[in-house]
Amino acid sequence: MICSAKHSPAAFAFMLYKSPSLRPRSCSALPPISSSSENLDSARSSRKRLCLTPLGSFGFGSRDGHVHAAEPRGLSFKRTAYEANSAEGIALPSEDARTAYESNSVEGIALPSEDARPAAAQKLKIGIYFATWWALNVVFNIYNKKVLNVFPYPWLTSTLSLAAGSLIMLISWASRVAEAPKIDPEFVKALAPVAVAHTIGHVAATVSMSKVAVSFTHIIKSGEPAFSVLVSRFLLGERFPVPVYMSLVPIIGGCALAAVTELNFNMTGFMGAMISNLAFVFRNIFSKRGMKGKSVSGMNYYACLSILSLLILTPFAIAVEGPQMWAAGWQMAISQIGPHFVWWVAAQSIFYHLYNQVSYMSLDEISPLTFSVGNTMKRISVIVSSIIIFHTPIQPINALGAAIAIFGTFFYSQAKQ
Repeated sequence: MICSAKHSPAAFAFMLYKSPSLRPRSCSALPPISSSSENLDSARSSRKRLCLTPLGSFGFGSRDGHVHAAEPRGLSFKRTAYEANSAEGIALPSEDARTAYESNSVEGIALPSEDARPAAAQKLKIGIYFATWWALNVVFNIYNKKVLNVFPYPWLTSTLSLAAGSLIMLISWASRVAEAPKIDPEFVKALAPVAVAHTIGHVAATVSMSKVAVSFTHIIKSGEPAFSVLVSRFLLGERFPVPVYMSLVPIIGGCALAAVTELNFNMTGFMGAMISNLAFVFRNIFSKRGMKGKSVSGMNYYACLSILSLLILTPFAIAVEGPQMWAAGWQMAISQIGPHFVWWVAAQSIFYHLYNQVSYMSLDEISPLTFSVGNTMKRISVIVSSIIIFHTPIQPINALGAAIAIFGTFFYSQAKQ
């Protein structure tokens, strides 16, 4: 019970001395702090003491928990739980948690945490890679087909594509825009079979597009997973789950239906696309086996691949077609199209390198499954855009076959993982 009578400071000090309950407790009553982890955990889990702070000049206690007899206490006091992190059994957020929340919130609206921001930036980066990859591929196929329609020399066209990419990367390395890779004889030895397969696949695809529509070439090239499974199974002895084999049914069936119903079917164009599929399957196999443990970025890897493929292709292009045929065909194309033909050749060569380089760069950021799905969507964009731009006649049954083949390719990419 608190009396309303007022006391002098001396009387108040005398009462404090006489009352045992009001005497200050010694600090020695506190248990010693142990450095062991068990005591620390126990101390953390237990509720912290409620300490009292003075109000004005007449306080009930001090922050160190001691009551000083020399300082008279008043009748009013203020309690401050300056160390407690829980009240009535409800855990309160710590200072670090409150600071982190306040730093990520504006006017009560929670913002993404620091960990979520890099993840969102990574997704945006991958999305930009995919959009750029598809757009560059569409542009390349359009200009490549325009060139081949008036200049039907696929061996020279393929050589110019590799030459443009090689020149771009050599200039980038020389000017230090891009860091040059550190290569050795072992690297070149491992890259050689990959370059041979890449060269064959590139030339075969260009030969195919010089004979048939772009859409038909890419419909047949969507059957590449079937070649991958068959080669891996019968030549390498690999086994796959049943869903992988089942996915080959719509791929093969769709490609066959599209080929049978193609209005402008050409056997050279069909075989070129098939050879391209087989060559790229071996390219992937050689790449996986030979490039393990090689610390080369995707951009530099494709650059080295282009340079080595150019060295391999150039003598064969001269032997198959030759400078005389190229000169005559060039003059005829210039007379038909005019100076725009030079831009077409430059565009198809530059965009070929750019779209392949972006695709290899995206491989550094995404999983093989995501890349396979992106490659499937890329073929859809190329097929649709080429049909629209070149007004390619297509029957409903032909479109159905293409859709079935592409669906099978997508199903394969899912079952493969």
